[in-house]
Amino acid sequence: MALVWFDLLTGRIRGDWVKEITHRTGDWGLYFITITLAITPLRRVFGWNALQKYRRMLGLFGFFYICVHFLVIYVVLDKQVPWDPAGAWREIVKDIAKRPYITVGFTGFVLMIPLALTSTKASLRRLGRTWVRIHALIYVTAMAGVIHFMWSVKADRLRPTVIGWILVVLLALRLVPPRVLRRLAGRPALPPHLQPPTDAPAVAR
Repeated sequence: MALVWFDLLTGRIRGDWVKEITHRTGDWGLYFITITLAITPLRRVFGWNALQKYRRMLGLFGFFYICVHFLVIYVVLDKQVPWDPAGAWREIVKDIAKRPYITVGFTGFVLMIPLALTSTKASLRRLGRTWVRIHALIYVTAMAGVIHFMWSVKADRLRPTVIGWILVVLLALRLVPPRVLRRLAGRPALPPHLQPPTDAPAVAR
């Protein structure tokens, strides 16, 4: 985020600067969500359990960038809600209803809100298995972000395509039992009492 503002203040962003920072914040939000989702497969395959403690932070980083992308850049700077609240909100509602890429992106943003609100240890203890089901929505959110990204660009669709395939692979790995993943990676299965915990608070699992 600091780099975005540095480029903006030093004149490195030329032309439509609102459009440029809109793309950058959206891109980084999706990157952080993808990295967050990669932590559990990496832990299961390679035993990198130290990554677990960064999962919640990375997920919240992703949520922060998406909030900036939609609430600050799109709502405030692009649609200028503070200066014309009634008219601007009508335009926003119209965009969400009529522009598919905004509809999908807005859906992904809305689905991230309960994930962020329940990302604490207290929420995990209180919700139990319901917490796991709620946070499984992060895959829906991530794919909505990919579709939003792909539909919002006119020509260069390489990055959203690559991210989409990465998400498919990560989801497939989630469906494989941990012991099978360890065996495929050439690592011995741990005894039950040494198995690392599978549930921990995070915006994305």
